Parts: sequence; C-alpha cells; structure tokens
Amino acid sequence: MFQNIGTVEIIIIALVLLVLFGGKKLPELARGLGTSGKELKKAQKELKTALTEEEIEAKKEKTPEKA
Repeated sequence: MFQNIGTVEIIIIALVLLVLFGGKKLPELARGLGTSGKELKKAQKELKTALTEEEIEAKKEKTPEKA
C-alpha cells in the first residue's frame, strides 16, 4: 500500500504532524499509535487462532471416526 512513499514524503508528513500537534504532543501520539498497533496485532492473532480451532473442530465433525 505504501510502497511508493519516499523519504521526501515521510519528511513532509513529519513536518505537517509537528506543526499540527507540536513537539510536546508527538511522543504521546506516537506512543498511542504503537499501543494501538500492538492491540491490533494481538486481536488479529486471537482471531486467527479461534478460526483455526473452529476449522479443526468442523473437520472432526465431518469425518466419521473408525471404530
């Protein structure tokens, strides 16, 4: 998605953020984004695990056990 973004664009975005939020707010903003990213990854991992477990149970129910 962001494969075509270059160094100049990143610098411009950083300057705009600095102007909008100020130097004191930026570390707090970055910390919040980092925490949100961690929570998103955790939720994604939990969802993937839950779906995998459901898929395994569904396969168990479909295949008859040989006695």
